[in-house]
Amino acid sequence: MKITSFNPLIVSKNADDIVALFEELGFEKRHAPTMDDQTAADQDFRLKDANGFDLDVAQHPLVPQDLTFIRMNVRDFDEAYEILTKHGFKNTRGNDTLETGSAKAATMVAESGLTIALVEHLR
Repeated sequence: MKITSFNPLIVSKNADDIVALFEELGFEKRHAPTMDDQTAADQDFRLKDANGFDLDVAQHPLVPQDLTFIRMNVRDFDEAYEILTKHGFKNTRGNDTLETGSAKAATMVAESGLTIALVEHLR
């Protein structure tokens, strides 16, 4: 299985506050797509610092508090999904995925609470 990127993802009702904090810590916005996942309009930010560290911040009005995930971009979504489910991870959407036309994604949660935002960018 090929992982193409691996970094923290913070989901918050107040993404602008999180972005402002990390900008003060030396991160710069690189990318800010908007997507609609049928439950709420999300604004996502990709930040990078001078050392090459990536951080994603997502705006979502339905989270009760800030949540920290690991974002894992992969070449083969189905292969990664199978590995995670074999290790007890559950998809928060049941068996559905979020498909935006440019990406396929699912939030996978282990019984321990470890959460991985699994993403394949479609080519």
